[in-house]
Amino acid sequence: MVSENPNETSLLPVRHPQQDLFICDIADCVLKNDIASMEHPVFSLSKKPDLSVREYVNGDKRLTVTPSVKGMATIYDKDILIFAISQLMAAKNRGGPISRELRLSARSFLVFANRHTGGGDYEQLEAALDRLTGTRLKTSIRTGGEKQESWFGLVESAYVKRVENFYGSEGRVQELRVTLSDWLFKAITANEVLSMHPDYFRLRKPIERRLYEIARKHCGQSASWEIGLELLYRKSGSRSPLKQFRHVLREISEADCVPQYGITLNKNADRTLVRFYAK
Repeated sequence: MVSENPNETSLLPVRHPQQDLFICDIADCVLKNDIASMEHPVFSLSKKPDLSVREYVNGDKRLTVTPSVKGMATIYDKDILIFAISQLMAAKNRGGPISRELRLSARSFLVFANRHTGGGDYEQLEAALDRLTGTRLKTSIRTGGEKQESWFGLVESAYVKRVENFYGSEGRVQELRVTLSDWLFKAITANEVLSMHPDYFRLRKPIERRLYEIARKHCGQSASWEIGLELLYRKSGSRSPLKQFRHVLREISEADCVPQYGITLNKNADRTLVRFYAK
């Protein structure tokens, strides 16, 4: 049995190994993620409420992320968007119509994202939607070939439908209804998405997920890709001191737990270079 101690570096267990036998609507759904948020630090890596405004500049790419009083949307909240993008791309590839407005089964999402399906897990979905709808972005990053210069949220609006319990009162969340931002929907319609390894949802730490996103975007199918430590630190969105980030990066490199890609750190003259390579 695989332990679920959060301090370990091994992957989480597969919690629903036979999901396709009872969740028919996600059986043929490949994990998809939008390229823009894979490249740039849109989401918080903190498990505590992140209330600080994030300013990120890289060349001509500018991004400001402003959280609500509930905190910035986290990389775990992003799982809902990955589920939505994956569903939309599956429908698009089948030749079906797609829309910014989606109805998503709460249970299907929890299974898809390799989460538990207890009562508390359903309640966390509402908090995630709070952060996703409350977090505002302003950016010069293009999606669908268009430049966006206004404030917007990744999720324009959302609400949940609850099933009545035995006593006639509201029970657990049954369905999520979300309207994606025009910025994100344009990325989907322009096919500005990448498939991801299903073990992404088995990664224990937020920084492991973020490093996988960066590697998948920049390394892709190439043999390797190299980046300076300081730039990687800024792209990751980490709030830890650079020294601690370097230490954590070495631990992840040694554990070799990131799907598809390995990581090495090399000292080159007066700076450290981080190399991602395809396994």
